[in-house]
Amino acid sequence: FGRMKPVIVVHGGAGRIFKEREEGSRAGVVRAALRGYGILKQGGSALDAVEEAVRSMEDDPHFNAGCGSVLNEKGEVEMDAIIMDGKNLDSGAVSAVKCIANPIKLARLVMEKTKHMLLTDHGAHLFAQAMGIPETPGEKLITERSRERWKKNLEPDSNPEEFQKDLGTVGAVAIDREGNVACATSTGGLSNKLIGRVGDTACIGSGGYADNRSGATSTTGHGESIMKVVLARLILYHMEQGMSPEMAADTALDYMKTRVGGLGGVIVVSNSGEWAARFSTKQMSWATVKDDQLHYGIYAGERHTKSVDEAHVSESEGY
Repeated sequence: FGRMKPVIVVHGGAGRIFKEREEGSRAGVVRAALRGYGILKQGGSALDAVEEAVRSMEDDPHFNAGCGSVLNEKGEVEMDAIIMDGKNLDSGAVSAVKCIANPIKLARLVMEKTKHMLLTDHGAHLFAQAMGIPETPGEKLITERSRERWKKNLEPDSNPEEFQKDLGTVGAVAIDREGNVACATSTGGLSNKLIGRVGDTACIGSGGYADNRSGATSTTGHGESIMKVVLARLILYHMEQGMSPEMAADTALDYMKTRVGGLGGVIVVSNSGEWAARFSTKQMSWATVKDDQLHYGIYAGERHTKSVDEAHVSESEGY
């Protein structure tokens, strides 16, 4: 034990990333990956690493999770999140939660402090209160950009579908020194969604899945399509059949596209420490750290590499 090389992979959502937001998205996933890796490097658990990486992106207004989440039809933020432990298949999730800065923290508490796996809406709110999680006024989570987009989508000639291409769920997967894997995913959902809509993120096997026997994966993209094919579990199934993470991811994404016309992206880590970040959308911001090397990108075929030390320096100087 304690012989595995730790690996973390994060994504900041698949879809279309507008030019003026590219730099912020890149910096955000890199920061999240470095934070998660810092925990793994000190011998911390995969679970702590993915929670910290996702929390970092929830706090970053560039992503559709936590602060910066998109608004539902009524102009409110409703968020979903899930976390899963590959050791014993324990999982915790929350759906349609409001007025909480970090839904991923609440999902972790659902996993560790209740006998349940998924709490929703009002019940999740009561549980958060019982756990002493401070309430964040809904306004605090709403950015100018989310409000602008919401208004645009309300116009009679608007096509919200057009905007859905810029999705921005966030997620992380990791393997720690003990060889345990974990996944975490968090989102504000679809812009102008119906009140009470829950997508794939909070659903085990769709928004994420982790099992030490194969690996861990976190997904992003069109939630309803992801749920139809149970995307996260499907990828691990392909790996159980002997496929590499990259092959398994591509095969599953291709199936989702041909079978239900859905686009998305995934990050994967296998129980042997192999990783992949693949997407069928135009873009997906992603970053990974393995062997003290940071890799990151947004476009298909794009991959920058830096040493972790180099990355920490450029982070403190800004990109």
